[in-house]
Amino acid sequence: MTEVAAVLAAVLLAAVAVFQLALAAGAPWGAMAWGGTQEGRLPASMRVGSAAAVVVLVLAALVVLAQAGVTNSSPIPSGALRTATWAIAGFMVLNTLGNFVSKSSTERLVFG
Repeated sequence: MTEVAAVLAAVLLAAVAVFQLALAAGAPWGAMAWGGTQEGRLPASMRVGSAAAVVVLVLAALVVLAQAGVTNSSPIPSGALRTATWAIAGFMVLNTLGNFVSKSSTERLVFG
């Protein structure tokens, strides 16, 4: 069951990473991200933020998979996996709360 949950979490993190990658590349979905403050394409600074989010999300997915034993490769030392996994869980709680208070109804419904 742990492996299934980890794979599901990694798939969801990867899906959000793809969304952020599209935003970084200039997709006109700004109203669905970053608090819903931008219509259309994000400004350059937010696009850089989306590109950074891609890296963080992919690393988070790899950490979760490694912690669950789905993969033997990890972006961090194995002794830090448990702590990193809890840090990711805490970050996701805060992120979800932020999504719930977004001005964007899509961000609230999809990402919240």
